[in-house]
Amino acid sequence: MQTGMKNALIVVLLATTLRLIFARYTGLGIDESYMVAASHQFAVSYFDHPLASWWLELGSRWLFGSANPIVVRLPFIALSAVSSGLIYALTSRLYEARAAFWAVVAYNISPVFSLAFGCWVLPDGPLDAALLAAAYALSRALGIADGEAEPEHRWWAAAGLFAGLALLSKYSAALVLTGAVFMLLTDPLARRQLRRIGPWGAGLLAVLMFTPVLWWNHAHGWQSFHYQSGRALGLRLHPFAPLSIWGGEALFVLPWLWLPMIVLMARALARGPAERRGWMLSSLAVLPVMLFSVVGIWSATRILYHWATPGYLLLFPMLGHWAAGWHPRWRNAVAIFSAVLLAGAAMLIAGEVNYGFVPAAAINSPPGKSPLLQAVDWDSVAGEIPPGVDAVAALRWYDAGKIGYALRDSGMTVTVFGPEPHEFGNAAPPSSLLGKNILLIAMPGNVTTIGAAYAPYFKTMQPGPTLTVMQHGQLLLAIPTFIGTDLLSAPR
Repeated sequence: MQTGMKNALIVVLLATTLRLIFARYTGLGIDESYMVAASHQFAVSYFDHPLASWWLELGSRWLFGSANPIVVRLPFIALSAVSSGLIYALTSRLYEARAAFWAVVAYNISPVFSLAFGCWVLPDGPLDAALLAAAYALSRALGIADGEAEPEHRWWAAAGLFAGLALLSKYSAALVLTGAVFMLLTDPLARRQLRRIGPWGAGLLAVLMFTPVLWWNHAHGWQSFHYQSGRALGLRLHPFAPLSIWGGEALFVLPWLWLPMIVLMARALARGPAERRGWMLSSLAVLPVMLFSVVGIWSATRILYHWATPGYLLLFPMLGHWAAGWHPRWRNAVAIFSAVLLAGAAMLIAGEVNYGFVPAAAINSPPGKSPLLQAVDWDSVAGEIPPGVDAVAALRWYDAGKIGYALRDSGMTVTVFGPEPHEFGNAAPPSSLLGKNILLIAMPGNVTTIGAAYAPYFKTMQPGPTLTVMQHGQLLLAIPTFIGTDLLSAPR
């Protein structure tokens, strides 16, 4: 085994150990709780995203018979190690082993890739692994490598397979795949392959793999597409939005990784297809990197910084190549500092969640605003549900996710009353609870107003107990409730 590969393996093992500790000693975040609480069965698609991430956590729950945080996170931790291996393989093919080692280091010290996508129950973990595998297969199919290489046409089938898996992970995979089409059209050597069946077969395979998602959306009124496309609609002028969006993305990736990535991508695009390695990577990356910052200029929806990360993912090989030639003292110092910073932040969060050694983190926060509410499970509410209640209804999908996860072992149905139930609208629609007694979560907003608004939907309604989210004896959140008996009609 080469020295670079051995060193990369050590980095992956250390990073995986950190992720396992973090996964074991922190509760599920808002999106994670929602995914676990809202998914009850295997389906060909779901409201927010296609099936990959949902199937991974459902499969892990089925295999281990538990929904504990580390159990549902295990598949995503394993995939982060796979992604590291794919980055090494892709970079060593396009550049050299030293570049591959530094690309793996950069990936594993980047907070958004290493901890968020490398640990949490999110669609980005399977997306990253599938995109990297597709990029590697594409480089083989097109004969793009460090030095002379012949196209290997049998790799088109693999490229189509992994492109399909990427589409089954997250809709944003289409942006990277559009970049692949652009690359095929603009690279003269790649364009010749359009005379062969390989690229067309790969595209057809990817589309065929995606058809179950299309069928599910057709059967559910195109829920996912309406929801995801609606994020770019609305008109609210933000002329400086790209600057703030790029700033947020830089923090997520790490500023000292983000800036060279942008510069390297710009240089590769300026050189054009003559330098095939950089042209392929930058073509795959440019659309997600640029699109969301442009959409932010007019969109009334807040652009989330992690949406662009599929593009940055494909820039790690170029970053590794650049880092391999940088001054060793500075390069090593930056890598060590970044790794210590990331590990320290992860251990601080895990320590605070488990031991509460910084009580001011909760005490000094406004009521219900403690940052710990996202990092801890709301398990304390499970013992406070009154008898005679058939289901719990929240007014927001993320509150339903947190409460639903807390009630995971009770068999209690959790739903959402309101216009944005997300997957809860499919898993437990309010119309399926007619005649049931419901514990209504009376937040956010004025409790009296909420009670008056929902009382007509029940035969009777009365104040319920106040549910409490506790952590190490400290009150993080008090949740007012109502008990509605005999649900007469489904609230809108």
